[in-house]
Amino acid sequence: LHSDQDKGDGSLKYILSGDGAGTLFIIDEKTGDIHATRRIDREEKAFYTLRAQAINRRTLRPVEPESEFVIKIHDINDNEPTFPEEIYTASVPEMSVV
Repeated sequence: LHSDQDKGDGSLKYILSGDGAGTLFIIDEKTGDIHATRRIDREEKAFYTLRAQAINRRTLRPVEPESEFVIKIHDINDNEPTFPEEIYTASVPEMSVV
């Protein structure tokens, strides 16, 4: 998140609210950069809805309307394969088309 009103002089403060704000997602209140604090697993939750806003540090008034955005989590196969049987046996006839 970055406001067009931000002159880089530290007069703005960025705040974050919504799903996981302050725990799973944090915002750098000076730059507006948003980071995840840990690895995110899609099996826990598929998406997060967050809101961010830039406010004036002196007046605590918003300098722009609040922005809402959705972070969609893509799934990866993070589970190790399991084999219930200890031994598996198979055969392939000679000269089989593979």
